[in-house]
Amino acid sequence: QVHLVESGGGLVQTGGSLKLSCAASGTIFSINAMNWYRQAPGLERELVATITSGGSTSYADSVKGRFTISRDNAKNTVYLQMNSLKPDDTAVYYCNANLKRRLYDYDGSYWGQGTQVTVSS
Repeated sequence: QVHLVESGGGLVQTGGSLKLSCAASGTIFSINAMNWYRQAPGLERELVATITSGGSTSYADSVKGRFTISRDNAKNTVYLQMNSLKPDDTAVYYCNANLKRRLYDYDGSYWGQGTQVTVSS
């Protein structure tokens, strides 16, 4: 079994900051890319940020310059530092990891349960 557990969501005012964390646990051999997605009510889930095992990062245009993704490979944890938050950032944020449970496995995609981020105007 593999579990991804997010934390750090909450209510914040416009212009504020939050830091999300997502820790992966269970039978894990290696983790490739780790991602943050978000889904606002009535909208499709969208990719917010990606970090590879080597530390390369990419961001959705809507969050560039405001959000920073990072990871601690020793802890199997990915973070999302969110600054200058706007009401449009309000969504449920999901952690996703592409990982191998054993050496000869193909990568599997695993999801966390989501954490609510609400930005008030």
